[in-house]
Amino acid sequence: MCFMKDSLIKVFKSWEFDAEEIGAKLIIALLILLIFFLIARLSRKIFLKLNSNLLSKHPDVLNLLSKIIYYIFLILGYFLFLQVVGLEQYFSKILAGAGIVGIIAGFALKDIASNAFSGLLLFIKKPYVKGDWVQLDGHYGKVELVGWLTTALSNKTGQEIYISNQLIYSGTFMNYSKYKKRRICLQADVQNFIDVPKLKQLLNDETSKFSNLLPNNLINFYVTKIGVDGGFSFELLYWIHFDEGHNFRDSISKALLMINNIGLNNSITIKNITWQSDEEDETSAERFGVGG
Repeated sequence: MCFMKDSLIKVFKSWEFDAEEIGAKLIIALLILLIFFLIARLSRKIFLKLNSNLLSKHPDVLNLLSKIIYYIFLILGYFLFLQVVGLEQYFSKILAGAGIVGIIAGFALKDIASNAFSGLLLFIKKPYVKGDWVQLDGHYGKVELVGWLTTALSNKTGQEIYISNQLIYSGTFMNYSKYKKRRICLQADVQNFIDVPKLKQLLNDETSKFSNLLPNNLINFYVTKIGVDGGFSFELLYWIHFDEGHNFRDSISKALLMINNIGLNNSITIKNITWQSDEEDETSAERFGVGG
């Protein structure tokens, strides 16, 4: 019993401290923490006010940067609080442990971080916005949502497709809504007919009747191959106004029927009438292989 009593006395003596000194340090530390909290809030408000016009088109980026400034001052205040109280050594150990955890988390979350950074670039650069018709990572469709991690498309069949922002910025993408126009390229084969100028004139006259044809743009006709049987192959190219992907498909359908009707009405054998699409369907999964 005496041995336990002596041990407890030694422990309590080791815990002896100057209450007045600790109290003064704690008051000063809390005062510093309060000051930095007020500085953090004030800095955030000043940043939002000064950059509201500059980043008015990017409110998400503005809020993100203001929060970063706020937490920088707040963390600095906590560090000074611990230093005044005398607990900075424990804070350093916590930071060292957090560093190891951060490295492990960094490897685990590197794809998420990459997607988030790509999302930030999309918010700043805005290569496309909601409602645009685009081709992203081999998928063609209408943009429904531009998020921090993914972009959502509604494709031709009405399905929702989510594409990682990292894949978008590491590859190529096209925005068909950027200039509000698209070029239609049609190809066909003609058999047993050698009057090329007549066919060219017929195609030009009928194509000129399309209501969505862009003004002051030439209708181009090219012979691409001449066969041994007196036939030939040709391309017909022209520009139209582009608003919706569905309307564009309707324009292609009308053009294909127009060429077919020219052949029927003028006793010209026109075969293999096709539209040359520039909408790729090669995705990153097809390029790099689907994971098992």
